[in-house]
Amino acid sequence: MIRKLAQIGGEIPAHAPIQAYLLDADDDLASEFDVRTRLSARQGTTVKIFRAEVGECDLGSTFAAVGRGFGLLVLEGLIGLDVRIGERTATELIGAGDLLQAYVRPVEEMLARVDVWRVLAPARLALLDAEFAQRVRPWPQITHALMHRACRRTSSVDTVRAISCHPRLEVRLDLLFWHLAGRWGRVEPSGIHLVLPLTHRVLGQLVAAERPSISHALGRLAHAGLITGSAGDWHLQGSVDDHLDALSARTSTAQLGILPH
Repeated sequence: MIRKLAQIGGEIPAHAPIQAYLLDADDDLASEFDVRTRLSARQGTTVKIFRAEVGECDLGSTFAAVGRGFGLLVLEGLIGLDVRIGERTATELIGAGDLLQAYVRPVEEMLARVDVWRVLAPARLALLDAEFAQRVRPWPQITHALMHRACRRTSSVDTVRAISCHPRLEVRLDLLFWHLAGRWGRVEPSGIHLVLPLTHRVLGQLVAAERPSISHALGRLAHAGLITGSAGDWHLQGSVDDHLDALSARTSTAQLGILPH
């Protein structure tokens, strides 16, 4: 079932949306200002806040409301953007602080592309529409911060793309987990604890692999004592250097025909 975005407090009618100050909802944006300037800027950052529940989500009408604004800013939660071309789907993970915009098909594009937004953990999003963009013009710090976030999201996609170029699947998975741990991981005595609702299907769409292959590769990583746990609760044992050394050794041994691919 495709879900539409619901305003916070589903019982509130559409003509009485809930509003909030963006600087109250986003600490990183607020930190762009000194205390005195923040108080004056805060009044201009009124936004509409929407909630998205877990499942496939129709953002079409909400993107339409953005108009010439900045887009939709994720305040909390986890969203997957599934991009399908032909029979293959690639997924991007999107979280708090990321800026979403509708895909605009270039006139020269010759491939048919289908985008599906999928909420993986309950999310809240702020509508940064044209009126918001006009109100915050006196404070270029906000525009600069939002542009930085858009660049950060592009950089993350580039990193995952480079990870997906590695020929061995367990290397791709291990590098992906460390990439995600930098943002969502929590340090624990034995390594990093990563709590993300990543099924084998989603992992496959992140690193260009089929689900059965993901299961086998995770088994090999667990057997090597590198990554343990299951969907939603992962533990990266040791450090990045430990993993790279172990995977390098396993790759060298595999090339000699000792380990199965």
